Amino acid sequence: MTTPIDSPDPFIAPPCHEDIEILYQDDSILLINKPSGLLSLSGKNPLNKDSVHHRLVQDFPTATLLHRLDFGTSGIMLVALNKALNGILTKEFQEGRVSKTYTALLHGHLYGDDQEDSGTIDLPIAKDKPNFPLVKICAETGKSAVSEFVVLERLSQPDRTRVCFTPLTGRTHQLRIHSQKIGHPIVGCDLYGLADDETGLDANRLMLHATTLAFTHPVSRQPMQMECVAPF
Repeated sequence: MTTPIDSPDPFIAPPCHEDIEILYQDDSILLINKPSGLLSLSGKNPLNKDSVHHRLVQDFPTATLLHRLDFGTSGIMLVALNKALNGILTKEFQEGRVSKTYTALLHGHLYGDDQEDSGTIDLPIAKDKPNFPLVKICAETGKSAVSEFVVLERLSQPDRTRVCFTPLTGRTHQLRIHSQKIGHPIVGCDLYGLADDETGLDANRLMLHATTLAFTHPVSRQPMQMECVAPF
């Protein structure tokens, strides 16, 4: 069953009891650790009011989000504390001057080309309009999407691979669908898991975490890099 694009989102987020952790704060920006199970922005449904933005503006009324993380994804987010700085940092994102890495736990044992511990996934992504909000891999209509990975650890019983992903583009659900397409979906992924995998939802969350974020401070113009270790 699909949901038309103009229909209300039927998803109701369960309560998130974890707090947002502030990793860094000054007069211009915040760097926070978003918990898994919290929306980045409040939804149109009034039952989905709780979100990163809703919580932050209680203490920081001028806070604006520069980017989002999926509901199930945890980790670092950068927040501007006024509109002027939002504009400066938004341009940094648009021009590819902000770099991010993610930690993920994948089903199976992942190898790169020639059985190496690293590789590149280069598969274009398009909106899957009949199945909104899903996306799909499509060579004809998709936009370029590139993800690099490095294997951190291979686990057994069951077989899992912990990887560091570096997305070179920022498409919706990029890491989730790239992982699925190469046959190693992210553990706990409800949207792009293997259809015949009975353990696809054996985790209590999506095993994807924004681990590092590097950018130029909008006021001091000094390079900044923040790290937040994955909780899995």
